This record gives sequence, C-alpha cells and structure tokens, in this order.
Amino acid sequence: MAETLLELVGISKTYPGVRALDDVNLRLCRGEVLGLIGENGAGKSTLMRVLGGVIAPSEGVIRIGGNDHAEMTVNEATRAGIAFVHQELNLFENLDVAANVFIGREKLVGGPLKLVDDAEMRARVTPLLERLGADFTPNTPVDDLSIAQRQMVEIAKALSIDARVIIMDEPTSSLTISETERLLEVIADLKTHGVSVIYISHRLGEIITCADRVVVLRDGRTVGELARDELSHAAMIRLMIGRDLKALYTPPKQSPQPGGCDIAGLVTSAFPDRQVNLSVRRGEILGLAGLVGAGRTSFARTAFGIDPMLGGEIRIDSAPVGVASPRDAIRQGIYLVPEDRKRCGLVLELPIRENVTLANLLNYARMWLVDGAVERKVAKEQARRLSIKAPSMDMEAVTLSGGNQQKVVLGKWLSMQPRVMFFDEPTRGIDVGAKSEIYVLMRGLADQGVAIVMISSDMEEVIGVSDRVAVMHEGSISGVLEREQFSEYNVLRLAIGQSLETVEAAAP
Repeated sequence: MAETLLELVGISKTYPGVRALDDVNLRLCRGEVLGLIGENGAGKSTLMRVLGGVIAPSEGVIRIGGNDHAEMTVNEATRAGIAFVHQELNLFENLDVAANVFIGREKLVGGPLKLVDDAEMRARVTPLLERLGADFTPNTPVDDLSIAQRQMVEIAKALSIDARVIIMDEPTSSLTISETERLLEVIADLKTHGVSVIYISHRLGEIITCADRVVVLRDGRTVGELARDELSHAAMIRLMIGRDLKALYTPPKQSPQPGGCDIAGLVTSAFPDRQVNLSVRRGEILGLAGLVGAGRTSFARTAFGIDPMLGGEIRIDSAPVGVASPRDAIRQGIYLVPEDRKRCGLVLELPIRENVTLANLLNYARMWLVDGAVERKVAKEQARRLSIKAPSMDMEAVTLSGGNQQKVVLGKWLSMQPRVMFFDEPTRGIDVGAKSEIYVLMRGLADQGVAIVMISSDMEEVIGVSDRVAVMHEGSISGVLEREQFSEYNVLRLAIGQSLETVEAAAP
C-alpha cells in the first residue's frame, strides 16, 4: 500500500444555521492524484480551506506526517508543503507575473535596507512558465493577461513552492484545450516526482484522465469513493447528485416565434475591420462557438453596451434600438450574464438581496429610498426559483459557492423582463447538477419568448443545448449550423475559418 501523506479525520464545520461539513474523512497518498468531486455547495472548497489553514474545523483532526492538528494556520499549511491553485483568481493586477508568483515570499537583496530583487524572481519564474507552456513572460503585467493566462499564473505560483501537496480547485475552468492538455501533462510529471495532487473539477472527463482515485461529497458528507477502474461519467454523476441525469437537449415547446434580435454589420473594437451579422429568434437558444480569441465575448460586451459599437445596427422585433451603454441595453431588455461573475457580475461585498435588485434599483425605491422589505421579498423569490443555497438573503455574495454566485447573477436579470439574453460561459466552474438546472432555466426562458445567445467553449454543451449553433472566426460569423448538421467536426471546421459549404462537403 502506498505511503499515506495526509489524512482528514472526522472533519466537521458548522456556521450559524448551516453545517457545511459533517464528519468528512479523506486520505491522500504520496504521488497520488485524488479527484474530489461534488455539486456546488457540497463542501469541497470548505474542506480544502480547512486543509489549507484558512478556516478552523469545528471538529476533527488534520493528520500530516503522523502528527495530529486540531487546526492549522495558513503559514503552517505552507510549511507542511501544501499549495493552492484557487478557482477564483487571487492576483494583484498592478503587479507583474513574477511579483504575483512570489507575493509574500519576495526575494530580497542588499544590506540593512533590503530591496526586492526583481531580476532574481523573474529568473526563477521563467522555467515555471516554460514548464507550463505559457505564452507570456515573468515581467508581463497581470492586468494585460486574459483570464486563461491569469489561471496559469496561479498554477505557477503553486509550483514555485516546493510543495508535497498541490490542491487544484477548477484549474482548467478558463483554459483552452491545449492549455488543459499541458496542465494534465504537468500533473503526470508531478506525480512521478512524488508530489500529490487533490484535483477538484466539474469536468469529469479530466477527472477520468488524471485521477487515481475519486472521493465524492454531497451536502457536506462523504458519500462514496471510486477506484481508478470504477471511474465513469455515470458512476460519478450518480454519487454526486443521487440520480441519473437526463439528456442535455430539451426541445422547445413550440417553433421559434416571429421577431427576436437581428444584429447587422456590428463592428467591435477588438476586430475593427470585421463585421458580425447574426440573428436569434424569440424562443430560440442560439449557441455561439469558436476558438479562444475569436471575438465572442467582445461581441457580447459590445451588444450590451460595455464596449463601443464602431458600426452596425441592433434590431429587436424589427425595431432599431440604440445601445451606447449597459443602461441603454437594460432599458431595451438586453441582458448579459458575464464570463467572469466575480469581477463583472457581482458586487461581492454586498448581500444577496442587494445584488439581485441592483440593476433595477429605482423599481424598489420610495421617495428615493430603497424599500428593504420589497427588496428582500424579490430576492427570496429568485432564491427559491433558482435554488440558491443560503440561510439568509443578507449573506454577502462573497461567501457563496461559485455555482450559487452564478445563480445570483441570473436572479438579478430574471427579476426584470428580459427580451434578449447573452449567457457568456454560463456554466464555467459549475457542477453537473447545477448545469442541468441552468439548461432547464434557459429553455424555460426561451419558451417564454426570450431570444437567447449562449457563448460556450464546452463542445458538449454547445451541441447538447443549442437549437442552432453560430461559429465565430477572427471577429465574424463563419457559419451557422442547424441541429441536423451538429457535430464537433463541423463546429471545429467553422472555428478555423472554413466555409459552411466546405464543412458540409468534408464532414464524414
């Protein structure tokens, strides 16, 4: 039997009104990749915060190297060789990559008056970035990096500590296919050097690829464990949610209705020499696929008024609408669920009820004062509708799991009257059960006559949820697929710029 590196024994964590963890046991061996899965709110991140010394358990023991600890501090966990790659990015945008990797552990030079040795830190970070196949340098400002690149910085930060255990919490949620493959290669390399990895992900295919064993949490309890030869999507989903999932695609109750949103000749600042022409009908879910950097998010931001529209026209139900700002878009019933909920979708320090009503605040005001009772009633209604797990609407959004944060973003718009909704990576970092709920929600909105554009990099999601799929290539639409044309082959061919006729002729 492999050497046991650490154990969590009988770990429980209780908050007022909530038992987040209930007698959880977990064992990790040296050089093992342990998959930790469960729905949002199952307790995965809470358990890892206990292991990392961020929070103290109410009960239980942390056993490392044969030594028992009732609790640990962050510094003690770091000294024990435990490093984190967090799901939510924790970087300083005003600093460069090297400074972020060594934050709190800066290399110093000089006499009594020490100075930060930037050259030394950059020299140490360079091989880490090369190991990850990163396409940026140690002196690149973090503010200039994409979400995917920032995630790579988080991984480099963990690798910079000579860690015995690396906890990866949704490390690929913003990575491309090639970046994900490279990360899995890095994990395999770490394993050969005796480093253990706790890999938390809702992408079950990655779990099957890299995990030696899987532990499943549900409602704060350990509900099962799967050995390597027992791993399958069906087995993991059944343990996670206690049931089998239905097929992703739910046909619309009726054919798409007349009207909808027509976008003609739209020019974005990201691709000033290209035009986007796209139509989405009322009652339709239009998937928008494409490679990273194809311009999908820029298109959605422009249609919502965040980025300037350099040309073109937006029509809703055949009537032209002016969208020069998000306020204009909201007035027209055009709403955006952004890719990065933490930075763009929520005010994390505000309670749930204020986040839900923020976009339409005057509607809840009397004599310019917000009616707290009405605000709380609306928030409770959305929490019930979306199954938001929180003991109170007064809880700050920052305390919620990623999936519940996404539901709060949805609740903000659903409390109003959407006509057109852009969902940008709506299930990024969300478990399979919550994904299913969001798919049902989108279909319900479409059946009510809302025109929906779903931007997604998840091929299974694009093909499984959409009524039609439009594909972007370098800032414009390269083709639109009907359901009978759906295949990964066709989507990828359009994504690299081939014409629809070529795709149809070349498809096997």
